[in-house]
Amino acid sequence: MIIRSKDTKVEEIAHLRDGEGTVTKRTLAPAQPDLHQKLLARFTIKKGCSIGNHTHTGEVEYYYILSGEGVVTEDCGETSVFPGDVVVTGWGQSHSIRNECDKDLEFVAVITTEK
Repeated sequence: MIIRSKDTKVEEIAHLRDGEGTVTKRTLAPAQPDLHQKLLARFTIKKGCSIGNHTHTGEVEYYYILSGEGVVTEDCGETSVFPGDVVVTGWGQSHSIRNECDKDLEFVAVITTEK
C-alpha cells in the first residue's frame, strides 16, 4: 500500500488531551487494527501549546522527534527532548508534551496495540 501525502488528513485540534492551544495533526496512515497499529501521525506543536497528560493502557506510543525542542512529562518527571530522540510510553504509563521554544516542535507518533 502507498499513501500519498496529498491524500493524508490534516486537522487543527484545540486542547488535545486537555493541553494548551492548538496542535496540528497529519494522519499519515489510517488505523489498522489487524496489524496492531492504532495511530501513525505527524504532529506540529507551536510555542506555548501542548498535548495534555494521558495514559496508555494496552498500547504503546512512540514519539520520534523530527525538529524543534520539547518538554515531556512522564510519571518520573520532566525531560527535554531534541531531534532524533524517541519517547516510549505504555504499559499504564502517562505522558504529555509541550513546546516552550520559538521553533515549532515536530514529531511522528505511532501507537501500537497488544495482540
